[in-house]
Amino acid sequence: MAVLRQEADPGEAGLDPGALERLDRELARRVDDGEMPGFLVAVARAGRVAHLTAYGARDLAAGLPVESDTLWRIYSMTKPVTTVGALMLVEDGLLSLDDEVGRHLPAFAEPRVHVDGSGDRMRTRPAAGPLLVRHLMTHTAGLTFAFYHAHPVDALYRAAGLDSSVAPGTDLAGTTDVYATLPLQFDPGTRWNYSVATNVLGRVVEVVSGRPLDVYLAERVFRPLGMEDAGFEVTDAQAERLAELYGETDDGGIEPIDGLPLRGRPRFLSGSGGMVASAHDMHRFMELLRRRGELDGTRLLRPETVALMTRNHLPGGADLRTVGVPPHDDPGNEGVGFGLGVSVVVDPSRTREPSGLGAYGWSGVATTTFWVDPGRDLTVQFYTQVRPRSSHTVYRDLKRLVHEALAD
Repeated sequence: MAVLRQEADPGEAGLDPGALERLDRELARRVDDGEMPGFLVAVARAGRVAHLTAYGARDLAAGLPVESDTLWRIYSMTKPVTTVGALMLVEDGLLSLDDEVGRHLPAFAEPRVHVDGSGDRMRTRPAAGPLLVRHLMTHTAGLTFAFYHAHPVDALYRAAGLDSSVAPGTDLAGTTDVYATLPLQFDPGTRWNYSVATNVLGRVVEVVSGRPLDVYLAERVFRPLGMEDAGFEVTDAQAERLAELYGETDDGGIEPIDGLPLRGRPRFLSGSGGMVASAHDMHRFMELLRRRGELDGTRLLRPETVALMTRNHLPGGADLRTVGVPPHDDPGNEGVGFGLGVSVVVDPSRTREPSGLGAYGWSGVATTTFWVDPGRDLTVQFYTQVRPRSSHTVYRDLKRLVHEALAD
């Protein structure tokens, strides 16, 4: 079992120990105040972990502490991993970013777009252009989530039983077929809406590779990188290390809630949010990206592909606020674009939190996040297991205090 360890002195890595102590104090305060059960945070420079703190509990009722080898439901941090798997198929010559999704998934061959109305009175029209693989990676496909309550198409997702993005009783193939029966919110490639698109991408990976998504990612990504605990299920041996999942209560506290069913192989393999991983696993994944596709002599992607993945692909070079549909057109998305499976900072002067130009990463709904800042040779990852009622404010403090710690 591989465990993440601190490898460098903070000062030698260009980090201010005092600022890192402030970071730990702020995160610990949130645990002590009952906002989070516990946390793990790791900061690395030039690939060497220079700050690693685990605090609080991974399971409050059982009194089990957060440890370096704790396993986390990373939810949407699965999306960049699925995207890397798909980009490997692109490099293999088996897939193209400009392939029509309908070529691989015939149910998407003739997408339709919402015009007006809702429910039975909704009017649709043929999409102005085809739905492409690149639209899935960039969330410009016109797909959506059932839980938004922001557009008439969202309501159709709920009516189809997609509240948790899974069609009841189906696998990934069956669920994506249900997605395909529903209209798009907008013409592919014209706007940005965070959505079930990476589930569709995961199904494309299955069809093109001829393997289930979990098997494909294990063979092509997890094992080559030494991501020993990463996967879509936990074994009996791993189960005790899995952190309990909590949700926010009305009074600002937390209580245990049901999470992804991880004991036994899931029927639905979610390329959008089905993974569990350790901090060591995600450090290996971040290092692959930071090193532009190669790690310890193993190359999964060419440098040009990683460069393509981590640059802004939004229409006209816009940011998420400019081309995002509600609820994404908010000030918190200013200065942030989107690449292939990751957000990308395009204008640090307009971001809500301190950010480096070109920094990229993504987060998960249970309050987990990672980012890579190439300009500062910095990688950061943070984990707790709380599904908040809205955006968790811990991210702002995390980014502010990490950037305050950059001494060089």
